[in-house]
Amino acid sequence: MSIIAKIKRKLFGGYYTPEELRKKGAHVGNNVAIYTKHLDLAHAWLLTIGDHVSLSDCRILLHDASTKNALGYSRIGRVEIGNNVFIGADAIILPNVKIGSDVIIGAGCVVAKDIPDNSVVVGNPAKIVSTYGQYIDKNRELMKE
Repeated sequence: MSIIAKIKRKLFGGYYTPEELRKKGAHVGNNVAIYTKHLDLAHAWLLTIGDHVSLSDCRILLHDASTKNALGYSRIGRVEIGNNVFIGADAIILPNVKIGSDVIIGAGCVVAKDIPDNSVVVGNPAKIVSTYGQYIDKNRELMKE
């Protein structure tokens, strides 16, 4: 780990860097900001993160141990995150989920199903409330006020 990465970890609470995720086998794009330490690195090869992605203090699960006692095995599944995605604080992304590009996942969401491109989702379970474009346009107008 580089000296800069060590300093960031000390200053910002131990968040993973894109380089660390890549070393563990994850596919991580460019311009990725990670502000969480709640990533399932034991199965990192199942994680794909696109370009221009921000992960707030969210949780990304790549395994589900609900079958471990009954079957002797845990289920595992891919999580794919597209380009230009923001995932809010305390959101939980469950295994076997694909998040499209141009997506905002609101704080506290539980994402158990695929999210299409150009979506803003909130709630538990996560539900689409608008398009990404509508959300950006609305906030652009609010900033003028």
